[in-house]
Formats: sequence, C-alpha cells, structure tokens
Amino acid sequence: MDELRNVLARLQQQDAALGHFNVADLVLLKAVVAAAVEVAVPVLVGASEGERDFLGTYELAALVKVMRSENDIPIFLNADHTHSLAKAVEAARAGFDAVVIDFSALPFDENVSRTKEAVDAIKAINPSILAEGEIGHIGTGSEIHESVSNEYLNLTTPEEARQFVDSTAIDVLAPAVGNMHGMLESMVQGKTKKHLNIERIAQIKKAAGIFLTLHGGSGTDDEDFVRAIAAGINIIHINTELRVAWRRSLEGSLASQPDEVVPYRILPPVVASVKQVVSSRLKLFNTQLKSHEMHV
Repeated sequence: MDELRNVLARLQQQDAALGHFNVADLVLLKAVVAAAVEVAVPVLVGASEGERDFLGTYELAALVKVMRSENDIPIFLNADHTHSLAKAVEAARAGFDAVVIDFSALPFDENVSRTKEAVDAIKAINPSILAEGEIGHIGTGSEIHESVSNEYLNLTTPEEARQFVDSTAIDVLAPAVGNMHGMLESMVQGKTKKHLNIERIAQIKKAAGIFLTLHGGSGTDDEDFVRAIAAGINIIHINTELRVAWRRSLEGSLASQPDEVVPYRILPPVVASVKQVVSSRLKLFNTQLKSHEMHV
C-alpha cells in the first residue's frame, strides 16, 4: 500500500480530498471500509483518545491491518485529537499512519513547544508517520450542541499558520476557518448548514505550504466542501453525522425487532445506514477525481 503522504499529494493534484471518518466500534469501522470499497477511493479511519480508550489502540490497529489485507483500496489509520505525548507515542508504536497532536487549547508558544516535542517523538518511532498540529478554536465534542460559542469565529491567521508550521515541523495543519466540532440540532434536521471562510483557507494554504485538514466537517454545506478542497483542504473529518446515523438506525432496528436479542441480526441496518452517510461524503470529496477518471 502506498504511503499516506503520497496519496494526499496525488489527491491534491486531482482536486480531491481524503475523507476521514471516526470509529468507536466495529459497526462504524465496517461501515466506513465498506463505503470506501464501494466508492473505490482511499479512506482515513480516525479514532480520538476517547474512541481509542473504548475500542483499544492496538486492537483498532490490528482490525485495520486485517481489513487492508482483504481489500484493494488504501485504508489509513489516524490517532485523532491526541492531547498527551504518551498517547501520541502509543499510537505511533501501534502502527498508526498519522497522529493529530492537539495542544490547541494552550497558549500559542506552549502549543508550539508541546507539539514539536510530540512530532520529534513519533518521528523517531516511524519517520514516515504524518504529524498534524492544530491552532485556533473549533470547539470540542462531536455531538449535538444547543448553541455555538462565538470563539469559533476567531479564525487562524496566515501568519500564525506560517509561524506554527516553521516552528514545529508538522506535516499537516488543522486551522480554524469557520468550522466547528459537533452539530446544532437545526443542522441535524437539515435546516441550517455550516459555512467556511474559503478565502482564509486559500491564504493559510499559501502561507503554510503543507497539507491542510478540516476538522468538524459534519453539517457543512456541500458547495463549501467543494470550494474548500479547491482552496487547499486535503483531509476532511466527519464524525457527528456518523454518530447520528448510528444512533437513529440502532433505535429503528430495535423498534422494528422488539423481541430480537441477536446482535448480528440487529446491527446490519446500522452498518448500512452509516455506510450510506460515508459513501455520500466520499463521493462529494472525490467529485473531481471521479470526473477525471470518467474522461480518461
């Protein structure tokens, strides 16, 4: 399988982005991989510290390794939102392809020093691992929020991006560009959408000169995704949309089979529902790629 860095470079040349989908159980993982196989594009499986604590860091790495051997598409694994050096090192030793080193809640200078320390540590374990750093406020929690903090309106500046990249030697930058973690209830209902600052993305891309990640992608306007990719976004994170589909389809499956107790009869509709969400997003993120292939 090709390295993650090479896949990102190729997708960037083709005006496509790598879809990143968080998993916390085998149902979600099966759905994400099945969708990527169906759409026939690379995929990045992600797990935050909480998700890794529940599923198991080494267990998830082993599951992904098996799924890679069974499928012909590139399947990569990312340690999402890692807030300690120990957790970053654990993910690198477990064989993850990338680590999101997230000290963005700290003052800028401390974020720089802690991030650089983690970058050096995981690169010593695996020189080809991709290190991602984060600056700016995009909230916390891939869940349903009642309101939005005004802090997410404070966007990352191009100068902050350039300085952070130069000081930390990260491979990927996650800036604040109007995105936020989680979704409002109105977004779940489809009444409202998140909107991104496309101009700021382009400015940060030029200043940083490295791959860019969009966190908190759930609930974002489709056209904004397409424009963000054109402006320089390389990886797009989706989590809350999967969790909503997981919960709703599980409730529906239980309600339709009130006396059923066999998990492998209850859970297939949940896999199918989450797979549908992932497939839709993968097709959107790879619109230009699929269009190019059709004309080759």
